[in-house]
Amino acid sequence: MTFEPNVLAFCCNWCGYVAADQAGAAKLEYPSGVKILRLMCTGMMDPYYVLRAFERGFDGVLVVGCHVGSCHYKSGNLQAKAELDRVSRVVQALGLDGRLMMTAASAAEGNVFAAAANEFTERVRKLGPSPLRGA
Repeated sequence: MTFEPNVLAFCCNWCGYVAADQAGAAKLEYPSGVKILRLMCTGMMDPYYVLRAFERGFDGVLVVGCHVGSCHYKSGNLQAKAELDRVSRVVQALGLDGRLMMTAASAAEGNVFAAAANEFTERVRKLGPSPLRGA
């Protein structure tokens, strides 16, 4: 039986979430193990959310926000990048290296969301189940 990763995708309301919706409307396939959680902006992404997702058994965390310079809240995506850079050191120390990724997709880029979800899920599949799963 093939391991099917559970991935939590934090998506900003204005771009990431709409891109995921566009992917669905265009019938672009991405793994069913990708669960989407909508945030108003990735800038409100707290490192605690990432750590809690791993604690809850997710095998990977994907953050999808606006392109640089296109954030509806001016610099929210840059704040999210800075927070994820900090929390990535903790994630790495926990033995979860490679299981956290941030990308950008505009509201019209459903194909970018689907591609990112597929590529990230495949990377996590190669890593195997999270060591924290079931802990």
